[in-house]
Amino acid sequence: MSAAVTSQQTPAVDQPKHPLPALTTYELRDHRRDLERAITFLDAKDPVLPVRAALQARLDAVIAEQDDRARLAADA
Repeated sequence: MSAAVTSQQTPAVDQPKHPLPALTTYELRDHRRDLERAITFLDAKDPVLPVRAALQARLDAVIAEQDDRARLAADA
């Protein structure tokens, strides 16, 4: 994404094509990174846009999935 796009527009965060448990580790990581970038962008706005809460909920779900996978890997 170019710097010109990121400076003015909210970064696009597409819904994954599959449910979170079906994503590969890399897809999950990339989705988390996209959500974190979008939330950081929205946090810089005044006032913070209402869509931020929805993005935060999606990020929380991704983090929970990553934590579950880490816990399963540690138990194996």
